Amino acid sequence: MYDLIILGGGPAGLAASVYAARKRINTLLLSQDIGGQVNWTTGVENYLGYQFIEGRDLIAKFQEQVDQFPITQKIGYKAVKVQKLKDGFEVTSESGDVYQSKALIVATGKRPRRLNIPGEVELTGRGVTYCAVCDGPIFTGQRVAVIGGGNSALEAALDMVKIAEWVEMVSLTPLTGDAVLIEKLQQAKNLTLSLEYQTERVLGTDLVEGLMIKNIKTGEFKKLDVTGIFIEIGLSPNADAVKDLLPLTNTGEIPISCGTETGVPGLFAAGDVTNVPEKQIVIAAGEGAKAALAAHRFLQRL
Repeated sequence: MYDLIILGGGPAGLAASVYAARKRINTLLLSQDIGGQVNWTTGVENYLGYQFIEGRDLIAKFQEQVDQFPITQKIGYKAVKVQKLKDGFEVTSESGDVYQSKALIVATGKRPRRLNIPGEVELTGRGVTYCAVCDGPIFTGQRVAVIGGGNSALEAALDMVKIAEWVEMVSLTPLTGDAVLIEKLQQAKNLTLSLEYQTERVLGTDLVEGLMIKNIKTGEFKKLDVTGIFIEIGLSPNADAVKDLLPLTNTGEIPISCGTETGVPGLFAAGDVTNVPEKQIVIAAGEGAKAALAAHRFLQRL
């Protein structure tokens, strides 16, 4: 029985770990990985103290600080179910291991959203990817498609126009991202915009050989001759483990108070998995610190 279990190793979970350790709380950090979405970020330009830093480098600094403290870490373990006990919580991992604690912080972040079209799952890792930062260099000199119209899609397209032969950007709606990103993209010479097009099917057997899209106004089909497809249509919260414990928002996020409390005593949440409106590294880290301090207060009252 730990005093506290922290689920998630992104900025929120790592910050919570540091604050929990400084309060001498017997803590277990349980996470599928270290870094979460920040690992996909090429450069971070808006985290205080750094004019510019690679996402992986920033996470490495976070982890170095966590490693200074005597916190039990189980990395590579995904929590699949959380149950409420009389005196705390029980967490079951994907491997079947079970852990218990008096308090719990959920900081599990988000995951890429799928299109759910034919060929997508079958060709994931064979030309279909959800991370331009991770996999972009593999498609250097090739023709690729970027799916989406928000900031993540715009950033992916901006990365790919620098190294791909041609980029086809496909969006169900007009572009909805930041104006500064749209202006930068419009300067690219090797880009085609297919706006108000629906993605229909990923083509190919062993590798991606193309993408079929449909104009939502005319119904006209168009085949894109691409060998890489970057799906950037947003993220889904990783809140499945606690969905039976408390009601989630209509977008699947965990609703919290300004103090990171949920509707379940002893259960706190922080970072992108919650309904905090702005999804930023600095905000997630701050929310993680708040959650650890709130958990400390809760444990003191027991």
